[in-house]
Amino acid sequence: MDDPPGWIAEFTVTPRDFAAHLDAVVASGRTPVPVSTLVGHLARGTPLPPRPVVLTFDDGFADLPGPTAEALAARALPATAYLTTGAITPGRGSLLPPAPMMALAQAAALESYGVEVGAHTVTHPQLDTLRAPVLRRELRASKEVLEDALGHEVAHLAYPHGYNSRAVRRAAEDAGYASAVAVRHALSSGRDEVYRIARLIVRRTHTAADVAAWMAGGAAAGERARVAPYRDSPATFGWRLYRGARARVKGPEFAG
Repeated sequence: MDDPPGWIAEFTVTPRDFAAHLDAVVASGRTPVPVSTLVGHLARGTPLPPRPVVLTFDDGFADLPGPTAEALAARALPATAYLTTGAITPGRGSLLPPAPMMALAQAAALESYGVEVGAHTVTHPQLDTLRAPVLRRELRASKEVLEDALGHEVAHLAYPHGYNSRAVRRAAEDAGYASAVAVRHALSSGRDEVYRIARLIVRRTHTAADVAAWMAGGAAAGERARVAPYRDSPATFGWRLYRGARARVKGPEFAG
């Protein structure tokens, strides 16, 4: 969008910049694959094409089944989109602040463009702060809603804002997901964890040159490119404890 809501502006690019980013991916010579192809390699050793890259989109904003999917299809770029079912289902709700959203009925249209559909919970909460019954409901209900809409299994999950823990990862596996992506703002690798796959965050300030640097296996300007897997830092553990204590007082909170 050219004029996104303030709360999501940092993670929004203009249509012109998005086109330039995609052109940088094409020019890199990398082979885009959906997350299911990467998971096949991580879980079972299925061969990957040379120099693979996975393009992912979270939440289910209104542009996704329209200009975003069209721009991907025009370049023959497959991708994976993780949808927050409460935000795209009429009569339901989520913790996401107001923004133009797609509709659940458009999920099948995404697949027609070559976009694989995954789940992103029902309400977009901080999963690592939820009590076990609520956590299970967020994971299973979103999966079931998407499966009903699409008529086939939905096997892949994205943790809202990347928040996860050992208990969350175990719950994702128990709910029937074959994989889950976090954020971590790091490069993934052939040794990455299938229930905590690292992703790079695209921010409004990232240029096509930054995307080209990522495609070369390096870092964007002024950034350090870590490579997953790696252990959580003490700061991550401390932040999780703080958020958990806050959630026990205030209830589930938006992950963002």
